[in-house]
Amino acid sequence: MIPEPGSILKVDQINTFYGQSHVLQGISFLITEGEVVSLLGRNGVGKTTTLRSIMGLTPPRSGKIFLHSADIVGKPPFQIAKMGIGYVPDDRRIFPDLTLFENLELAHRLSSKGKVQWTFEKVYELFPVFIDLKQRRGTQLSGGEQKMLAIGRALMKNPALLLLDEPSEGLAPLIVQNLAEVIGRIRSEGVTILLADQNLKFCRKTSDRGYILEKGMIQYQGVMEEIWQNEEIVKKYLVV
Repeated sequence: MIPEPGSILKVDQINTFYGQSHVLQGISFLITEGEVVSLLGRNGVGKTTTLRSIMGLTPPRSGKIFLHSADIVGKPPFQIAKMGIGYVPDDRRIFPDLTLFENLELAHRLSSKGKVQWTFEKVYELFPVFIDLKQRRGTQLSGGEQKMLAIGRALMKNPALLLLDEPSEGLAPLIVQNLAEVIGRIRSEGVTILLADQNLKFCRKTSDRGYILEKGMIQYQGVMEEIWQNEEIVKKYLVV
């Protein structure tokens, strides 16, 4: 099956396993260039595994994943990153002994040549707090600052598509609000975003559409505002 015109990412009937455990069961979805799309669901439904499957960290055993016109299933993660996907895992994975500047500098050296060129100045404009934190090591940053650094580091590689895993998890409400604004600004720069989060209020603020996962399958999809107003769906799949 070929990707549809205008799509940046097409996931087609992927099945992903951890050992003998069948985690993702025939998942399919489409993201158009310029969108922000959310994967919604409670913990353990397959959101993180979906992002890891796209990134090649947990490759699907079957199915196709297209980035533009290229099937990326089976390619190593470093090659997928070079093709234009940035990934921010839920545990951030910054280098704790490097300074904030050094974390950004390392990503900049490995930069792909995407349509939007993210410079140090552009990332500092997005996260003004970085200017005063440049020489702090990763271990000296707060959880929110580490989250911002992980996003900034991913942007320094100039991705066409940015994957964010649980971006709002563990953050104070004010920081979550700031993060929602940051996502809007990243999108305005031409970066398509796929985020996985169980915070429906946050996803409503940031996303155009959503896919709801349960037991490794997509159970519902729709425009985010429609999902927000559908009390039956919210209660069945999202309320903890």
